[in-house]
Amino acid sequence: MNTAIIVAAGSGTRFDSATPKQFLDLCGKPVILHTLEKFQACPDIDAIVAVVCSGEIDVLRAIAFGAGLTKLTDIVAGGKTRVESVSKGFDAIDPATTIVCVHDGVRPLVTVDEIARTVDSALQNGAACLVAPVTDTIKTIDYDKITGTVDRASLRRALTPQAFLYSILRQALDEAEMDETVTDECLLVERSGVMITVVEGSPRNIKITHREDMTAAEVLIREDVK
Repeated sequence: MNTAIIVAAGSGTRFDSATPKQFLDLCGKPVILHTLEKFQACPDIDAIVAVVCSGEIDVLRAIAFGAGLTKLTDIVAGGKTRVESVSKGFDAIDPATTIVCVHDGVRPLVTVDEIARTVDSALQNGAACLVAPVTDTIKTIDYDKITGTVDRASLRRALTPQAFLYSILRQALDEAEMDETVTDECLLVERSGVMITVVEGSPRNIKITHREDMTAAEVLIREDVK
């Protein structure tokens, strides 16, 4: 049994919208519904737990019911930090779960293939992270001066999903401090000493953080349906 935790409990302060970005309309449906439907369609995912703000549980429940998301087993309230929100989602999953797959609710362009390959890698290796190439030139700086250029051939952008054996993520969460500097689960697992295998993903798997990301997502989705 493999379970996905979809994390969508952020306040979205950078988006500057009265409506949380995960519930904004994207090509005719809420952003988070695009995301949930990808995990619903993936045969390697058996159950889904969604993590949202406490006041949004009923909203998402209505959306999920209307869309017929049969794999969505629970919707729980998130916490003040990423770690706390993922921990609350983890506590709601079936302990019989083999692989736990954590994904950002505002990454609606993830593909079923990316999910499946990340889960399979975690099954084979214990921990896996979907990544994408770094295409910009990266500089190191000291105050307002450039001190060097980083070889980007060995760099990757961490995407989601990130997938782990149940026991590995359980230990990492148990040892974690609830600080705001932790932005993904791989960092927690790295700190616990576990090696993580990378799975090459697509740069199209963008995270909607700013308004221009919504525009980009709309363009990409409309390209897919042509």
